[in-house]
Amino acid sequence: MTWNNPVRPHTPSLTGQRVLLRPLTTSDFDAWREVRIRSRDWLLKWEPRPLPGQPDATEDRRIFAARCGARERERQLGSGYGFGIFIGSGHERFVGEINLSSVQRGPYQNAYVGYWIDEAAAGHSYVPEAFVVLCRFAFEDLALHRLQASIIPRNRPSHRVVEKLGLRAEGVAERYLEINGRWEDHVRYAITSEEWNDRRDDYLRGWILPVD
Repeated sequence: MTWNNPVRPHTPSLTGQRVLLRPLTTSDFDAWREVRIRSRDWLLKWEPRPLPGQPDATEDRRIFAARCGARERERQLGSGYGFGIFIGSGHERFVGEINLSSVQRGPYQNAYVGYWIDEAAAGHSYVPEAFVVLCRFAFEDLALHRLQASIIPRNRPSHRVVEKLGLRAEGVAERYLEINGRWEDHVRYAITSEEWNDRRDDYLRGWILPVD
């Protein structure tokens, strides 16, 4: 038996109707830092606590540069693909991130999707659009078979993202991740390449192709 392990593609900028996804670079530090600090209370309650002694990337451009370098190494290895989310007429405004992580090949062909959005940009469906753009890249360029996302049950904004896209809920993983110092249950959602192919035209019309 053979499995599809394609040559890793160059990671391009990816576009939807309103969003552009591209890897972050050191030049994005000021915009990234401003959003992360301003939206701190909105974001940190859903995220793991930093490890003791771990430096804060919002306080040091060098740490952010190292973070960007780590993302680049993941892309080179084919183990992860991280993108900033940009909006605006020239896609100049940074509003969040969406990532494919823990890409696994062999018989699994799976990756995990994580995302966050600037509180000031929430509620405009930028993340569902970014999710569809990422799905297209994952299934059509990377030839993955399955994507999954795990969400704390009470995190309604994140649930609305996957509900808008009709992703399949697969049940609750109890005490799945330690988030903000507490072991939290997570609802697992997934989409496979077969489901992507069945809905592809609707997804493209709804989120990627320009509106006439």
